[in-house]
Amino acid sequence: MDGLSWIAGEWRASAASKAAASLNPATGRLVGLFDDADEPSVRSAVSAASDAFYQGGWSTAPRLRASVLLQFADLLNSKREDVAALLTAEHGKPLAQSLVEVDLSVSELRYYAGLARNIFGRVIELESGLYSMIGKEPAGVTAIIVPWNAPIILMIRSLAPALAAGCTCVIKAAPQTALTSAAVLRLLAQVPELPTGVVNSFSETGDDGAKILVDAPEVRVVSYTGSTDVGKQIAVAATLTMKRVNLELGGSAPVVLLDDADLQTAVPQIVRAAIFITGQQCVAASRLLVSHKQLEEAKALFAKSLMDVVVGSGIDPATQMGPMIDFVARDRILGLLNAVQEPDEILVRGAALGGAHADGAFVTPSLVHVRNPQSPLITEEIFGPILTLQSFSTDDEALERANASRFGLAASVWSADLARAQRLARRIEAGTVWINMHGALHPEVETGGYKESGVGRLHGVDAMNEFLESKHMAWTTKQRA
Repeated sequence: MDGLSWIAGEWRASAASKAAASLNPATGRLVGLFDDADEPSVRSAVSAASDAFYQGGWSTAPRLRASVLLQFADLLNSKREDVAALLTAEHGKPLAQSLVEVDLSVSELRYYAGLARNIFGRVIELESGLYSMIGKEPAGVTAIIVPWNAPIILMIRSLAPALAAGCTCVIKAAPQTALTSAAVLRLLAQVPELPTGVVNSFSETGDDGAKILVDAPEVRVVSYTGSTDVGKQIAVAATLTMKRVNLELGGSAPVVLLDDADLQTAVPQIVRAAIFITGQQCVAASRLLVSHKQLEEAKALFAKSLMDVVVGSGIDPATQMGPMIDFVARDRILGLLNAVQEPDEILVRGAALGGAHADGAFVTPSLVHVRNPQSPLITEEIFGPILTLQSFSTDDEALERANASRFGLAASVWSADLARAQRLARRIEAGTVWINMHGALHPEVETGGYKESGVGRLHGVDAMNEFLESKHMAWTTKQRA
């Protein structure tokens, strides 16, 4: 069994010896088995992280933390092809996308290795002889709950700043990609300087372990990436122990194509941003907002581009889009299409693949012209390869439609007039707004959500603050009676 839990420096199975299967969504075949962690294992992981934080020197050794992160980055880079191949087998995404995910993770680790040695406070002389110092300290044990859609980078983007800050961690890996997460962490376990118990991990098919992490008083920070509904539950439960939460949640990204946008250039880029990870990402291009002047041209161009997408196995170099994560996810997408009613119109109807791909959770991309603003395709997160299309007459109407969502994670604006695009971008309620591009994320640049897309930020310098506490110390040099 490859996907064991990593607790207090040991790879172990639960006492109950439960094992769960990881299946390839492209074939339905077994990839391997992982340990379905039980309650004692999870509590042991929390205890190990707490002991490492309070009894070890990790929290006060920034140079050590930097060295561990750099060595981890080098090991991951040295095994990039093997890790990417396992990710493609377990998740289904094209191999090229898996390689990109590994490379982004390596870059993220190296970025935070540098920041680990640059955690600054400040000293203020309030008046002669009266001083205040603001110092930064690690918040403590951090729980990282990882989703399956990009399991490596979405683990690393929380783990790297948490470790750089001096926290110790317990990671709950997603069951759909448990083997990939374990393979990455086995590389970290090879770093000889990493103290025992600083990083611990487990996977589970249910959510009992996650609830333990959220409820445990020893855990001071919960970093979660996933659905808005679950994020809300975590936020409420965390108030009982007043722990900090960092939540990146759902999205429904508007793509605003102004009347001067170059559609010939824009459409291929937007389609790639819509089908990346089969649309199973929170920042995926989702809601097309097109000027009335270009509506018919946009319909034709997007329809053709989506119908030309090559759907198939992730190990085929020609594949542009792999399967959904499982049949439940695929059938949910087909159900959304079957529920479309007038006045909405399906311009390109996605379908399950048959033949050689019949055993996989494949579905081809879709395009729906939505005229009903209350359609669930507009109000809810799709999380799959369905693009919706709406039209507008003015920039103000485009802005109104873009902001008519409870989500606010990402958006993009397309225009030949940069100043015009910037004016609109400033008024869009989203944590990231791209101009004449969509989907680019970098370790140096913070991301996060407005509204129901979450709280807090990851990537960039600000991510460190999610895992640091500020401490005020004051003193005087004056003689006192």
